[in-house]
Amino acid sequence: MKITLVTVGKIKEKFYTQAIDEYSKRLSKYCKLEIIEVADEKTMDLSKEGLNRKVIEKEGERILQNIRDDAYVIALAINGKMLDSVELSDKIDELMVSGKSQIVFVIGGSLGLSDAVMKRADYSLSFSKMTFPHQLMRVVLLEQIYRSFRIMNNEPYHK
Repeated sequence: MKITLVTVGKIKEKFYTQAIDEYSKRLSKYCKLEIIEVADEKTMDLSKEGLNRKVIEKEGERILQNIRDDAYVIALAINGKMLDSVELSDKIDELMVSGKSQIVFVIGGSLGLSDAVMKRADYSLSFSKMTFPHQLMRVVLLEQIYRSFRIMNNEPYHK
């Protein structure tokens, strides 16, 4: 199974990169992990709606260029379905059993995901109604994917 994260923006903080590296190492036992970072567009704090839409669309084009046609795409979106850890594990397990060879998780930039990315997504997942920085969300997502594999393999995990 190949798990790919397509994310907008780069991680600059050392503590985030250390956590990402740790979960990447742990996940190597269960899957082939790939993290693709696409460039984020510069935004102004008080941008006009039209400019924001252009930013989201440009980032969306970059995201979509990195998704294969046969990949199963899970977009992280505030309005997505909320799952607990066991349900996420079941979802990943179900996809593996059904023959999906690649799951792509998409984390958007500060303005969210374009309509085109959301249309391409096979599933929309939310971790909370709260907004998180994309750097932190990457760590949280990797931890939950790791936890999912532990659950699937009946290995101990913290509840």
